[in-house]
Amino acid sequence: MTETAAGTPQPADQPADHRAGHAADRQRLKELIGELAVVRGKVTLSSGKEADYYIDLRRITLQHEAAPLVGRVIRTLLSEAGINYVAVGGLTMGADPVGTAVMHAAAQDGVATDTFVVRKAQKSHGMGRQVEGPSVEGRKVVVLEDTSTTGGSALTAVDAVRAAGGIVQAVAVIVDRDTGAKEHIEATAGVPYLFAYSKNDLGLD
Repeated sequence: MTETAAGTPQPADQPADHRAGHAADRQRLKELIGELAVVRGKVTLSSGKEADYYIDLRRITLQHEAAPLVGRVIRTLLSEAGINYVAVGGLTMGADPVGTAVMHAAAQDGVATDTFVVRKAQKSHGMGRQVEGPSVEGRKVVVLEDTSTTGGSALTAVDAVRAAGGIVQAVAVIVDRDTGAKEHIEATAGVPYLFAYSKNDLGLD
């Protein structure tokens, strides 16, 4: 492991066996998404748009074999993009298991990474928080989603994290539907939008 200027541990140059392991993780997760998460048929998405298929990634992020793969694949995605962070999370509930998977994958590598949950609205009682978990104030974070159509959920999380004092480094998703989320998020939030798989990677039109 090496240390960045910000003090966040990052992987050093990866040996061949590590790269081979990542390739195997990516391939197996891709297979599981195709087998478990892609539902064919006319559906109306949360954005109101219609599609010929639906990607139910909770069938992946909450599944015993796939969830650890999600954590490792997203961590490698962020590492290869040079993103420094100490916490991950996003809007409940799609982002919740993704953040947990990344946290556990980081722990396996000996890297301390927290996760947080963004409520859809600020609590009206108790501490009145919208971002739950360890404080994000002054910390570099990545906002996660399982998938994104318009980018609306991720942007809600970005706004909440920034209001709580967090420094958003990037938005990352498992699957990008190629429906404008990347362009919307990068233009609105001013941070990179990263994805592990495109719809073309999954053989979806």
